[in-house]
Amino acid sequence: MDQKPHAICIPYPAQGHINPMMKLAKLLHFKGFHVSFVNNHYNHKRLLPPSDADSKQSIPDLCESIQKHCLEPFCELITKLNGTENADVPPVSCIVSDGVMCFTLKAAEKFGLPEVLLWTASGCGLVAYSHYHDLVQKGYTPLKDMSYVTNGYLETTIDWIPGMNNIRLRDFPSFIRTTDINDIMLNYFINECEALPRGLAVVLNTFDALEQDSVNTLISIPRIFTVGPLHMMERYLQDERVKQVGSNLWKEDVSCIHWLDTKDPCSVVFVNFGSITVLTKEQLIEFGWGLANSKKDFLWITRPDIVGGNEGVMPPEFLVETKGRGMIISGCPQEQVLKHPAIGVFLTHSGWNSTLESISNGVPVLCWPFFAEQQTNCRYSNVEWGIGMEIDANVKREDVEAQVREMIDGVKGKQLKSKALDLKKKAEEAVTIGGSSYCNFNKLVTDILLKK
Repeated sequence: MDQKPHAICIPYPAQGHINPMMKLAKLLHFKGFHVSFVNNHYNHKRLLPPSDADSKQSIPDLCESIQKHCLEPFCELITKLNGTENADVPPVSCIVSDGVMCFTLKAAEKFGLPEVLLWTASGCGLVAYSHYHDLVQKGYTPLKDMSYVTNGYLETTIDWIPGMNNIRLRDFPSFIRTTDINDIMLNYFINECEALPRGLAVVLNTFDALEQDSVNTLISIPRIFTVGPLHMMERYLQDERVKQVGSNLWKEDVSCIHWLDTKDPCSVVFVNFGSITVLTKEQLIEFGWGLANSKKDFLWITRPDIVGGNEGVMPPEFLVETKGRGMIISGCPQEQVLKHPAIGVFLTHSGWNSTLESISNGVPVLCWPFFAEQQTNCRYSNVEWGIGMEIDANVKREDVEAQVREMIDGVKGKQLKSKALDLKKKAEEAVTIGGSSYCNFNKLVTDILLKK
């Protein structure tokens, strides 16, 4: 009898990377794979109750540490998995690694294993990162000094990147905003993008109708499989136990769903800035009063550490003003919330998972990007896909109020909603049997991961 294939799935240790990798791992399990899912100790502790460490790690420190310290323990893990006498654990037959964890390619070479790389960000984000090297060569970055961030320099339009129309420097992933040629993040992404073609394939959590133009420009990567939205592909999982396996590092409060049940269709502003965004106390206050003054109902997710420290608390008069129409909690089942008919607009940091979940539920977006390729996703949401508006980085309560009202009641809001519903339909088509993502996933399994 043939042994089961055994995929070792290793995400970058941050929430926005763990979630799509977990979804892909479940789909591989559904296809008959034995799956080993690799967490770092810090996050593993948070997934298992009781967990108290509701905090995040420094991204540059994490990237530096990954490059220096992860290869050896990863190789040891593969050796250990291959050496088990347990009949239920077949030897590792392939590696599915995060696209920004390219040290795993050395392990794949060492053990003679096929490896595919899951790029968990957007296709347009990948295009932007893959031109970091050119931006350095042409002298656009590093910046002469940090005043260039505010003096209009970032409005410079770049017209020489295939598939990116009139993109401005400020629409590039934010790590170009540095004065240091040795900047950890700038160099990390240059190195990781250069390594991607060494994998057998790159897997993207997107769908052709949304990002075909971006994918077509990635000619340096020989094989790309668009298999998203992965959270919609999960419909094919039949094992209830597997469905229930969660990967949220934050505690989820489901009481918000009952609260949403009491609200009118498309009337609620959903506010969630993701797992990494940090606001200043002033920004938090401006967002809060903008929401309050809009007189619209809102569900606001604020992590305990959203304002560096414990001052992420709105003043008592805000709570009085919004009583009954505002709900503020520290975590929620986001996919379930965005599916709810009461949600009218999503005020988001434009992380890729959030953007995809919004699109697949036909919810328009109000974007306030924080870092990384959120800037690129914001640009595409507003300009290329026509499903959103951007809030100025220097957030003002009157702008938040005006844009929230426009999104819920205005003519522009209706146009954006209509476009979002159109993309929702296309996402549905991509994941149905015979759709582009459905077929690409099957090809990925048969042509790459199971190929002898």
